[in-house]
Amino acid sequence: MLLLSFIPLKGGSEGSMMEMLRKSDNKVHPQQMIQQQKKCELKPVLCDFEERYAFSSWVKQNICKKECCLFEKDGRTDACKCGYPKTSHIDEAIKPEDFTGESWNKHRHVREMPTDAFGDIAFGGLGQKKGKYARVSTDTSPEDLYHLLTELWKLPPPNLLISVTGGAKNFYLKTRLKNMFHRGLIKVAQTTGAWIITGGTHAGVMKHVGQAVRDYALSSSVQGNIVAIGVATWGIIHNRDALVQPEGCFPAHYLMDTKTQGRLSCLDNNHTHFLLVDDGTHGRYGVEIELRSHLEKCISGKRLGNKETGVTIPVVCVVLDGGPGTLDTIYNAMLNGTPCVILEGSGRIADVIAQVSGLPVSQVTIALIHVLMKKFFGHEYETFPDLRIIEWTKKIQDIIRMPHLLTVFRVSEDKQGDVDVAILQALLKASRISESLGIETWRRQLELAIAWNRVDIAETEIFTEESQWKSSDLHWAMSSALVGNKPEFVSLLLENGVSLRDFLQGEETLCELYKQLPSCFFLRKLAKRVHSSRRNRRQAFAIRARARTGQGEMISLTHVSDEVRHLLGNFTRHIYPKSTIPFHFNMSIEDMSVSLSKSEADSEVPIREEAADVQRDPGTDLFLWAVVQNNKELAEIAWEQCRDCMSAALAASKILKKMAEEDRDGDQAEDMEELANHYEQHAIGVFSECHSSDGERARKLLVRASHLWGRTTCLRLALEADDKSFVAQPGVQALLTQIWCGELSVDNPVWRVLVCMVFFPLIYTGFLVFRRDELIQKDTEKREEMKTVETVTGSTLRTNARTPLQRMKPLGSWSRLVCLYDSPQAKFYGNIVSYFAFLFLFAVVLMIDFQTSPSPAELLLYVWLLSLVCEEVRQLFHDPDGFGFRKKAKMYINELWNILDVLSILLFIIGLAFRLTTKLLYPGKVLLCIDFVVFCLRLMAIFTISRTLGPKIIIVKRMMMDMFFFMFLLSIWVVAYGVAKQGILIENDNRLDWIVRGAVYEPYLIIFGSFPENIDNAAFDINTCTMNGTDPLKPKCPVLNDNQTPAFPEWLTIIMLCVYLLFANILLLNLLIAIFNFTFQEVQDNTDRIWKFQRYELIKEYHSRPAAPPPFIIFSHLYLFIRSVVLRRPPIVYKEFKNELPPIEEEELLSWEALMKDRYLLSAQQEQSQTVERRILDTAQKVTIISDRQEREEETSSAAMVKRLARLEEQVFQSTKALQWIMDSLKSQGFGAKETPSLTSNATDDTPDSLMTTSEKEDGFHVNSRQFHYPNTKLTRFPVPEEKVPWEVGFSSYMPTYYASEGSGDSVDGSEAAALDNYRNPGGRTGIRGRGALRHLGPNLNLDLVLTRWRDSERSALEYLAVFDESRGTLALPAGPVDSADRLPVILKRTMGKKLYEMINAKVSEGTKVFEGYVDDCRNTDNAWVETTVLNVHLDRTSQMMMDINNMVVSSHGALQWQEVSGKTRLSSNQRDSLRQVAALHNRKF
Repeated sequence: MLLLSFIPLKGGSEGSMMEMLRKSDNKVHPQQMIQQQKKCELKPVLCDFEERYAFSSWVKQNICKKECCLFEKDGRTDACKCGYPKTSHIDEAIKPEDFTGESWNKHRHVREMPTDAFGDIAFGGLGQKKGKYARVSTDTSPEDLYHLLTELWKLPPPNLLISVTGGAKNFYLKTRLKNMFHRGLIKVAQTTGAWIITGGTHAGVMKHVGQAVRDYALSSSVQGNIVAIGVATWGIIHNRDALVQPEGCFPAHYLMDTKTQGRLSCLDNNHTHFLLVDDGTHGRYGVEIELRSHLEKCISGKRLGNKETGVTIPVVCVVLDGGPGTLDTIYNAMLNGTPCVILEGSGRIADVIAQVSGLPVSQVTIALIHVLMKKFFGHEYETFPDLRIIEWTKKIQDIIRMPHLLTVFRVSEDKQGDVDVAILQALLKASRISESLGIETWRRQLELAIAWNRVDIAETEIFTEESQWKSSDLHWAMSSALVGNKPEFVSLLLENGVSLRDFLQGEETLCELYKQLPSCFFLRKLAKRVHSSRRNRRQAFAIRARARTGQGEMISLTHVSDEVRHLLGNFTRHIYPKSTIPFHFNMSIEDMSVSLSKSEADSEVPIREEAADVQRDPGTDLFLWAVVQNNKELAEIAWEQCRDCMSAALAASKILKKMAEEDRDGDQAEDMEELANHYEQHAIGVFSECHSSDGERARKLLVRASHLWGRTTCLRLALEADDKSFVAQPGVQALLTQIWCGELSVDNPVWRVLVCMVFFPLIYTGFLVFRRDELIQKDTEKREEMKTVETVTGSTLRTNARTPLQRMKPLGSWSRLVCLYDSPQAKFYGNIVSYFAFLFLFAVVLMIDFQTSPSPAELLLYVWLLSLVCEEVRQLFHDPDGFGFRKKAKMYINELWNILDVLSILLFIIGLAFRLTTKLLYPGKVLLCIDFVVFCLRLMAIFTISRTLGPKIIIVKRMMMDMFFFMFLLSIWVVAYGVAKQGILIENDNRLDWIVRGAVYEPYLIIFGSFPENIDNAAFDINTCTMNGTDPLKPKCPVLNDNQTPAFPEWLTIIMLCVYLLFANILLLNLLIAIFNFTFQEVQDNTDRIWKFQRYELIKEYHSRPAAPPPFIIFSHLYLFIRSVVLRRPPIVYKEFKNELPPIEEEELLSWEALMKDRYLLSAQQEQSQTVERRILDTAQKVTIISDRQEREEETSSAAMVKRLARLEEQVFQSTKALQWIMDSLKSQGFGAKETPSLTSNATDDTPDSLMTTSEKEDGFHVNSRQFHYPNTKLTRFPVPEEKVPWEVGFSSYMPTYYASEGSGDSVDGSEAAALDNYRNPGGRTGIRGRGALRHLGPNLNLDLVLTRWRDSERSALEYLAVFDESRGTLALPAGPVDSADRLPVILKRTMGKKLYEMINAKVSEGTKVFEGYVDDCRNTDNAWVETTVLNVHLDRTSQMMMDINNMVVSSHGALQWQEVSGKTRLSSNQRDSLRQVAALHNRKF
């Protein structure tokens, strides 16, 4: 939830609300009002007002504007020096004309006031775009602005900050570059969740960003809101008066009028948020630059994704066009470590930098910058002074000296992708260099790539061929990708070495994943189970826990297992053992208040079974985690890693359908159903591959007990999930047919089975084939084939390698007889014959032998029925799958045939009770006759096994449902017409039977053609009715006239009959026919599939049924009762439907299944690639690539020509300079003419100097000593380009500033300024004169002490002693200023301690000087510089001094540390060089 920070009030009282805020410790709690909004469902307008009031209160108390408080007329205009006219000032600011006070000063006469412009902004025109805005002071805290953006404006924290800068005026971009910029910028913003920050006005680069947002935000395939924040100057906004409203505008209607804006600018209507920076002035540009820089720095310091990690939000600067101000922005950004992306071809300074980016620094000369400035700036170049060109040259040199922070996007390069790739690659390149070497570099890069969800960047920049990864190193990334729902990264990590078994080795990781599930139905169910569990088991502790704020609930895999078992069904076992590791589950009761399952009692589980003795499969665990949150992409990846993939797919189908059923009113029910069908298709695909490869193994997979999914089978899961398509597969039906035939061969015709059931001796003649005989024959043929191969090849290797097959023995005589009558097929036929005999006996009793006292035939009928009752009871309690009585009873009742069985038995029992009562003998017979009808209807069940008639019965069932609803509709017309007719014809008939006959029965017969005679006077006969209704056998006569004719209006009754027949006979009956036709057409396509699905229950019923048919089956029931109840023996376990395989065989079977799964996935992928849609997409992509390449080649050819001309021009220029130098040399020797024309066309006073290149070595000039900003001061050095560093090179414009810090050292006054020339920096010019921050003029000696030792006696690693540098907060080498290199720096005495200092000081003379000389230090000046001596003192591990130093290290609490000498060391550049030289001294690789 959103929680706004407590902010102290800055303003005064503003009514009762302000008083209330003041009384509450001057804190603002707007979120409390927002929470109250949720409770005010009947008062939305009032709640919205309260939310806005809370927002307004916070803004007015934390955000200020600036206004001028002293009007002083500018000499040139009538406006104030602040730029505003007199009318815009308050009365107190306007002073009398004779006012003689102090003159206007920006810092003293501009004050802060509560802002008066904030709220929503609405732009006119097409689209009616809206945004949010606020007028803020230049002194506003960046933290308050970030709070405003994220908390009040509800922007999610960014994963990336893109600062777009460049030309503020409109400039031209080539169409291709503009399209690439627009597309790339929006793509990177959408995919990474970035914020784009610009100047916010409708001009220049800001306008291009706005157009990008407009053109691509809605059309992009990646959905997401683009956040484009405009930070503009309030004083230059045109039509800003419309934004002013002290209480906020919701919204403010802003008019973009670029035609009348003049020197001002309009806001861009495509930006989403605006921060309008106010410094109290009007018409002055660039006011926002400083606050924008502070805001970007503040955002870059925030943690990425609000995580407790060391990675902060990255910032990148994108540059288009731009002038000198843009160059300053780029320079400052790169000094702060911000990478910059320059778009070549966008113009001006961007193209200047792009042109020199690939050159060595020594070749970036002042003359070259002159040429490039003139080329890209045009007429604007004429206004640039030479000193500014020199300064820009120095800055450009510094920029290209940081190549890790500079990326140039060139459209003409084939290897260059879109702008989004260039931006992200620039960030990764910067992080790769800025971070110290080692694992933290790639970890930061990978964390950024995951946060951006850019797997393409990770593939090309991080997971390269050279990289080697350990699984444990990437576990955090896998967790982040899973929790963040980034399936592409999950696949990439699995491809690059992540082992799921190692990742999910501990229970804690899986629990943590369930703890961080996104909001979903399973999460709410799990939360309720956790709460319920704690309340039941630890009620007292739960009360205390709720009393503690911030205490979450506890979750473990036990709760997950219980909930999954509820979803799969209680017939399964727990998939996870009982857990002892609890985790906090931070979820409130309110968050899980949803409509849960109606059968809550089903979730109650008995005492947990013992943990399974098999090891969990990590792929299955991850798959289950993805399925319960309905995440298709992650589930697909995890399913490919599953060990038992077919069971997993069917279990997923069952879980998803169960969740969809319980969450029918939720938003994800349809998605769950769709995903369930998807995994049913996966199961079908894998099983089809298995069945086509090896049918026998495939059938084993169907009935194998899966230890990973609660010891249930694939077939049972498919049935429970109602996966009719899977059960209808030929392989599944082949298994059912095999079970149906029992030990008989499936190829036996039915008539042969029937004949053998009557004449069983035929089974010994081969008339009936048994499955055992088929297996023996196949075994024999295989052995013969193997012998043939051995004979032909002469090798026994193949035969010896195979496991000897165990010879099967043929069935014995008694076994054959038992197998015949014990097969479900024979049981079924025997029961059919028995049922026909039962019906025949029942009919004989009812029609011929129904006596007052029961006859022997009737007694036999009672016994027969008793055997049927016993069989129904056995079916109800027979539970081999472990469903439990409640589920078994529910399944029993849901079967139509069982309902008919129960109904027929109940009617028979009631009829028998009546029949045995003398007075109720006849009613009893009537009930038995009706019961006979029910028994006959039950006979239809025998057709369900038939492939022809079985599907037709399904159609009949559906049509009966349709007819039931139709009869309800028909009854409305029947009753309506019947009651109206009866009321018109008959007056006050009180005989109920005749009322029903006239109002219901007669209108119903009319539908079938029985025309009524009592509505027509012509057919009236008074003898057929009774006048007063006294005759019970005649209807009552209608109301008669005096002439004894009916008085009812004949015309009305005929019209009513016609209307009734029109609707009932024609409309409704034809509607019924149409409904039947629709049902037939709809069901006809699925009847075969439904019949195959329902066939299972019939086969299973007869498989478990005793062999003897009724009434002899009662003896089997007696045997079962004695065996289970009296003897208490366990039930017989049949392997036909559930088989526990040995571990070795199961492992082999699962390995084979995994191979079949890979084949299925490959074929599915190939099939998908061959679809028409895929081919169209591939073709479109190829056409786009070809067109892009053609455009790129055209631009490349023109660009190559331009480069060739430029190179030719450069060669001519160099030749001219060489000739000029020759002429000057000849002149100096007296050979030149008196007047010689100059060969240079654009020579300056510095041109001769530029010829003295002195072979500028690439690394020969100091760099740190020429930094623009002198350390710890506000001084700026005079710019010294690379070519002007040597003193030998003339530099007539060189005018460095003098600086000498306060403190001890040499002091040089004005009279002694000439003494500075006695001290000249040997490294060359630095841009500042004097002593600077150093102690004295000339060389300042510094000593770097490198104390080294071997880590162990085997010299495995060289270590050095590092001390903690308090000024920088990092470790460093012991160093400091010295007067002589023979003694340690005195400053180290405080760090090391007096004793250690003296001990080491005594060893200095024994040390080795590794380096001694000038050092490029940022404190160096023209007249003072640092010279460093690097001294290495190597210590013996066994010496006393070594022991004393180790004791000091232990007691220093981190101030002293031994570190390994390696390239991963975090030191300054100079000290790293020193350490590198020490490593070389000891022959160690650095």
